[in-house]
Amino acid sequence: MKLVHRILFPACALGALVLTGCTGSPSVSEAKTKEAKPRDPMSIRVTKDMQKHIRVGQPKMSPVAAILDVAGRVEADENRIARVNSPVSGRIVDLEVVEGQTVKRGQVVAVIRSTELTNAQTDFLKAHSQRRLAEKAVDRAKRLLDAGVIGEAELQRREAELVQATAEVSSSRDQLAVLGMTEEALDKLQTGRTINSLFQVQATIDGTVLERKATIGQVVQNAEVVCVLSDLSKVWLVADLPEQSAGTIDVGKSVEAQIPALPGQEFQGKLTFVSATVNPETRTVRIRMDVPNPRGKLKPAMLASMLLKDDSQKQMLVPSTAVVREGNQDHVYVEAAQGVFTMRPVQLAGEFEKARVVMGGLTGDETIVLDGAFHLNNERKRLALLGE
Repeated sequence: MKLVHRILFPACALGALVLTGCTGSPSVSEAKTKEAKPRDPMSIRVTKDMQKHIRVGQPKMSPVAAILDVAGRVEADENRIARVNSPVSGRIVDLEVVEGQTVKRGQVVAVIRSTELTNAQTDFLKAHSQRRLAEKAVDRAKRLLDAGVIGEAELQRREAELVQATAEVSSSRDQLAVLGMTEEALDKLQTGRTINSLFQVQATIDGTVLERKATIGQVVQNAEVVCVLSDLSKVWLVADLPEQSAGTIDVGKSVEAQIPALPGQEFQGKLTFVSATVNPETRTVRIRMDVPNPRGKLKPAMLASMLLKDDSQKQMLVPSTAVVREGNQDHVYVEAAQGVFTMRPVQLAGEFEKARVVMGGLTGDETIVLDGAFHLNNERKRLALLGE
């Protein structure tokens, strides 16, 4: 009788034949369930094909000078502006300047016919005549006193009248001087005794006519402006700085300016004025720098761009190509594991030579996507839509 040895295998060992019913061993579906972990929607695994479109590395530290770029404009230097007005009331009969014209000090800009000037000259001539009569009366009284015809009191009365007449001449002369008549014109009036009702308004400085505020035939009053002159050999570059940026801005800060109308030219200088108050309507602070303008190329109301620079400080920088803007927040892709990058929110400051200054959210030793973040972000979104 032959003994037959039978080898008994557990049912689970017959893997090639039976895959179910094995107690203590996972099925294929169970294994897959254990391996399938929830996918982070903010992460993406970089494939070999994706690696061709991105560049990775670490943020770099570099000296950065904070630059504030504000819009500005050219303005006339208010210390070099003259408002030429009419000291007399009257009607303008001639205007001899136009806007943009260059004038010299003493040049006639307008002619006014004035009854006020006529009356003042008449009063001056009357006062002058009264003084001459008073002088003759005093001389006559002295002779009569010497002859014993009149008393001392009569001479004193006539001397008092001479003093009063002299004061009236002086007052009338001062009045004409206030109205703009020169000493030469007053002497000529006193000797020639010819009244002239035409008054010549003259430029008070060398400059350019910025505005002509009167027309021929117009009636002007005392102190009314006929034209505005400005010496444009030096102008102001003015800007309105946002209130939140004004805390570190002081007089003497270095400024670089550019004028779009004058491409290729750069104007350098320092701030000469920082307003001590904030404009309550615009919440801005007025700043300015003085700029020489010998050739007159800078014209009031030209637009300008002013760059305010701080001292250089070492800052962490990432390329602009590393930044993804989503949900009103800046992000960069940070390597979370080998070949896996996660989108992380970061705090960034202004741009510096095609790079952004990192204010928070990154450490200097982390690996990030330096170039191609936009492409990587689009691929992450695509995979999320496909559910992969």
